Amino acid sequence: MSINFGDLSKGMVIELENQPWQVMDYERHKMQQRAPVTRIKMKNLISGAVVEKTFQRYDTAFTQADVDNRQAQFLYTDTNYYYFLDQETFEQHELTKGQLGNSLDYLTENMMIELFFYKGAPLNVVLPTHVELKVVETPPAFKGDTAQGGNKPATLETGLRITVPMFVTPGTVVKVDSRNGEYIERVG
Repeated sequence: MSINFGDLSKGMVIELENQPWQVMDYERHKMQQRAPVTRIKMKNLISGAVVEKTFQRYDTAFTQADVDNRQAQFLYTDTNYYYFLDQETFEQHELTKGQLGNSLDYLTENMMIELFFYKGAPLNVVLPTHVELKVVETPPAFKGDTAQGGNKPATLETGLRITVPMFVTPGTVVKVDSRNGEYIERVG
């Protein structure tokens, strides 16, 4: 499906050079007696690279990428692959560490996520905005440490290290923002 510049929106996935690119930002400049200039800041959904491309034509048109998101459950991992169960077709899909990247810091067994497909093949996962993870290690808080409401480092069950308030102890379940790895609140 062909898309004109007027149909572009942030978050839309277009296809350039046989790869999917997600539009992060875009702008169009038109100067008198010159062709319009279209600048698009986009992220390659395969490599993760963020680039800014400029198009200088009157008839800038793009092709919408063949992408699909489906609910899936993270089942387990072996040394090389991470296995997910598609909730629509009940097929198992496998992804590598390279494909998952930083998402590994937030994945726990039986977690529900969205599996991102490009041309029918699984490419990556879309995590929920907030995930609940258990604290496995953090230093103890001592009386007097909390005069200014201090923070301390903590290691979560996935190996992710974050900063938490002084009252958090090992075994506590905390809510973490999966976009930036920040502590949100204590759960339960």
